[in-house]
Amino acid sequence: MNAKARRRVERLYQGKKYGVGLLFMLPWIIGFCLFVAIPIGWSLFMTFNKVQVSVGGFKYEWIGMRNYRDAFLKDNVFPIELITYFQEMLLMVPIIVIFALLISLMLNQKFPGRFIYRALFFLPVIFATGQVLSELFLQGAGDIPFLEQYNLLPIVEEYVGAQFAGTVMDVLGKAVLILWYSGVQILIFIAGFQTISPTIYEAVRIDGASPWDSFWKITLPACVPFISLNVLYTIIDLFTFPLNPVLAHVRENMFKVDTGYGYASALAWIYFAFIFVLIALVLWLFNRSLKTRRAHT
Repeated sequence: MNAKARRRVERLYQGKKYGVGLLFMLPWIIGFCLFVAIPIGWSLFMTFNKVQVSVGGFKYEWIGMRNYRDAFLKDNVFPIELITYFQEMLLMVPIIVIFALLISLMLNQKFPGRFIYRALFFLPVIFATGQVLSELFLQGAGDIPFLEQYNLLPIVEEYVGAQFAGTVMDVLGKAVLILWYSGVQILIFIAGFQTISPTIYEAVRIDGASPWDSFWKITLPACVPFISLNVLYTIIDLFTFPLNPVLAHVRENMFKVDTGYGYASALAWIYFAFIFVLIALVLWLFNRSLKTRRAHT
């Protein structure tokens, strides 16, 4: 067989191999195009239009970037809610991840009934979602009464300043949310602990290392990829929180006559851009830290 015929056979083989793979992916590709790609593209198209509901359906009027300009220049609520919620997330994300790490360390120990405690911490992930979570908060299940009972606002203002006191108090008021939103992160950390070989702990214990030393030298460095995964998961999970005021503002403008679907879509895309920038920043920081660790090792 000459070289030309050999290349032809290789191309046919590669074509069949990739063709079989694409055939298995075809249902997913069709579903993605119909239920994800087309709605996202249509939503982006609506941001450049003033969408009005008419008798025959929707009426589109091309207005360019006006919706995006109005979001920051005319809307007095959206920028404030966006910045405020963004500040809250900067506090909530590390608190949830650190809390999940500490709880997972305890649940990873060998003690009677540990599977029951693991299930208890994961139960809110199953039950406290969507409309159930909204109803619980409306009934006051997520409130922390001691914040008003002991008047902690002046103490917080004294230590963090009046400009950040409101954000800190809002985060303290969501302490129950930290418990409810840490179940998946705890499981991820526990799974990460299983990747560390027990022989490593036995070796450092023989060398005289304390549990505190083994945590900082072995456990924590090995869990850096899982920390980054949990940070990303927590960011996405909290930014789609049912009681998110930004999402409530988007839904409110969706049904207003003077704004409508076009303006609401623009608000949603601005919100997505902020989330995307935050996720990209987190990925860059963790990749940089991993490269620094590898360079030192």
